[in-house]
Amino acid sequence: MIELDGSYGEGGGQILRSALVLSLLTGKPFRLLNIRAKRKNPGLRPQHLAALRAATTLGRAEVRGDRLGSKELYFFPREVQAGRYRFAVGTAGAATLVFQTVLLPLALKGEGESELVFEGGTHVPKSPSFDDLDFAYRPWMARLGVGFRLELERPGFYPRGGGRFRAWIFPAKGVRSLQVTGPFLLESVRVRGVSVRLPVHIAERIAKSAARKLEEAGIDPSVEALRPGAFAPGAFGFVGLTGTPGPAAFTALGAPGKPSEWVGEEAARRALRFLKRGAPVEAHLADQLLLPLALAPGPSLFRVEEVTRHLETQAWLIPKFLPVRIRIAGDRVEVRPET
Repeated sequence: MIELDGSYGEGGGQILRSALVLSLLTGKPFRLLNIRAKRKNPGLRPQHLAALRAATTLGRAEVRGDRLGSKELYFFPREVQAGRYRFAVGTAGAATLVFQTVLLPLALKGEGESELVFEGGTHVPKSPSFDDLDFAYRPWMARLGVGFRLELERPGFYPRGGGRFRAWIFPAKGVRSLQVTGPFLLESVRVRGVSVRLPVHIAERIAKSAARKLEEAGIDPSVEALRPGAFAPGAFGFVGLTGTPGPAAFTALGAPGKPSEWVGEEAARRALRFLKRGAPVEAHLADQLLLPLALAPGPSLFRVEEVTRHLETQAWLIPKFLPVRIRIAGDRVEVRPET
């Protein structure tokens, strides 16, 4: 049994989610101690329980310690089965992170297409937004050989959640390696301002402020303002960069007392920082790509905008399950299978 210290590195829920993925893929059980030890409220929270129970369901696993606040658990995987599933976080916890927990096991071990419904937060702090997944993560994963389709039914914001989206995960024959060390070459930019159950001008102000910030840097984006239906109010700004070797996405969330202009400018500033640094892989996307690349039969090498604690934590965790060597040197990340 693999023993893991949940306080290592970023010390959050990422260690749990990645361990679940790796356990389902390899069939290796694990024991996780000190779960989320570095967080304000340590132990399992609703969104982590949702990811754990999703992995337990599709992997027919045996688990001990699956309760709110638990700081220790045991996970014994069995066979992953494709099918139709519904996973509800029950709060504004990130349903997008639950999706990422089940994606690779279903694609690589499920032996068939799966249709899933996720309920919870779709645009919440400290997690990829639905727009990030659909605009950037999906094309990059397709490049690696893992295909899926997403459909947003309604967004869900903190603190009420209530978001809902569907996912179709297609069976994959394996994961392809990646070699991207050249600069990011920009082709087009999309700006989106979104507000739900708020005055109509909110979405417009978010979109206009993001566009204005980009135009000051000599970039002419396409712009749209949207007001979809949902259960609870919320707002966000989105900037999507299309380019070579793959897209990059940046979401900034609204909050009570936060001016709409700040939301749009925040998303635009993050996009401009990425463009200035010139690396082909965005910082938060890098740790999401590292795990599938560790499954590829050949070596991978990519340059990343910024090395985050999440990336370093993934590099520590993955070799505990897989015979692979991961090296981070400057902005270069190398993944090499061990023979």
